[in-house]
Amino acid sequence: MMNPLFTELRPAILATLVLGGITCGAYPLLITQVANATFHDQAHGSLITGKDGQIIGSALLSQNFTAENYFHPRPSAAGSGHDAASSSGSNLGPTSQKLHDALKERIAAYRTLNGLTTDAAVPADAVTASGSGLDPHISVKNAELQAARVAKARNLSIEKVKELIIANTTKPDLGILGDAGVNVLELNLALDNVERVFQLVPSK
Repeated sequence: MMNPLFTELRPAILATLVLGGITCGAYPLLITQVANATFHDQAHGSLITGKDGQIIGSALLSQNFTAENYFHPRPSAAGSGHDAASSSGSNLGPTSQKLHDALKERIAAYRTLNGLTTDAAVPADAVTASGSGLDPHISVKNAELQAARVAKARNLSIEKVKELIIANTTKPDLGILGDAGVNVLELNLALDNVERVFQLVPSK
């Protein structure tokens, strides 16, 4: 006669093994194959590569551009800043004196760097970090306020720089969800490409 305990355990063990095989094996493999077939770039991290095939970065993660001839991303509290392995926010609240002092310094630095007046309005995303610390986008207004600095540093027309801003602006989802944003990495790469083309064109 079969042990009653084994009689109860057998279906439970079999169900666990079957469900484990489905949910931990078959289903992930199926979804991975579907993702690779229908959203290949996104499934592999939306990586951006150079002409030599070397990975430059991801369209989903910010990088810490600081030179005057590049657009600057949002501030970041991820690790030492823009560290993809340490995504995080500062967790400082609106009553934090540390946050207040940091914002004051960032606003002053942003105005000085971009040649703005001491009372010019500064976009919130220019001086506050995102929750992840890795937001790849800045607001269109933020990009527009940086355009003059970048154009001067690269000896490009402000009109050309603004064209690139528009070309690298992501529209709201479905046209209504969220705000338009400018991908900083893609915009800076577009700037480099434009400058490289100008250098290759012989002067008349």
